[in-house]
Amino acid sequence: MTNSQGGNIMDLAGQDLASVPDSLRELTTIENLELDRNRLTSLPEWIGGLEDLQTLSLYSNQLSALPASLWRLTKLQTLNISENHLPLLADEIGKLTDLRMLDLGHNEFSELPETIGNLRRLRFLYLSNNGITAVPASLGNLSRLIYLNLTDNRLTSLPDAVGNLTELIELRLYGNFLSVLPESLRRLTKLRELHAMKNKLRALPSSIGKLTQLKKLMLEGNELEALPTSIGGLAALTDLDLRNNRLTALPESVAKLKSLRFLDLRANNLSALPADLQELPALEKLDLRWNKDLTVPDWIPHLEQRGCVVFT
Repeated sequence: MTNSQGGNIMDLAGQDLASVPDSLRELTTIENLELDRNRLTSLPEWIGGLEDLQTLSLYSNQLSALPASLWRLTKLQTLNISENHLPLLADEIGKLTDLRMLDLGHNEFSELPETIGNLRRLRFLYLSNNGITAVPASLGNLSRLIYLNLTDNRLTSLPDAVGNLTELIELRLYGNFLSVLPESLRRLTKLRELHAMKNKLRALPSSIGKLTQLKKLMLEGNELEALPTSIGGLAALTDLDLRNNRLTALPESVAKLKSLRFLDLRANNLSALPADLQELPALEKLDLRWNKDLTVPDWIPHLEQRGCVVFT
């Protein structure tokens, strides 16, 4: 048991605890309680009396339910309940309006309450590896989010309201069943990373080129047959991963990606490439393997001579 900074931090992580020590209920001034990596199956109701808590971390336990009193902890700024066995998230989560970071990853949630949209101060939201089938439109209220992780769920679509998350810097969507992305993504003009691998995407939004701050666009393992011409507007793009799709051609506008460093085109159905690709000034690696109908262009040596690694 570690108690430091005048009793404001209690670190009980990794202590093999099967229950929360009853002695903690008297420590009403603690602001940070860490109970990670234990064997907790439940939390006591009295935990709601620790009203000064700003951080509560409970990841990697065996919790299957949370006490109603937890939602009285309205000073919480960080709540981490990942890697448990929680099947439901109570509507009362919406009472924790001071939260900045919420980690619900690696649980058993199939849905999210509309009240999650009340958490308007959230900056980081982790929802990975659950069974979530739909995202409520109220998520669009979280206009201060800079990081959103929805990976490894069962999503088939995203609400247009996602376009309201205009402070987003990183959006992680891989490992779902998304067949389209909403056109409203064009409003995410601060986005730098979009990770949408291993979905069912057949096309990208025609307005994708509006994401002028985007540096990484990761699309491996989808069903893309073509790219929109607007992709050439991604002036800041450094990484473009298109491996294992169904592309038969690239638009000429790809040659406008002057910041592009890594271009992965493996395992598509390409038969030709735009000749102007050879002029991309920042290109460091071009991977063309497993395009069985592709005739390797005669300008590839030009790329290699200036230091670009090309795999064919």
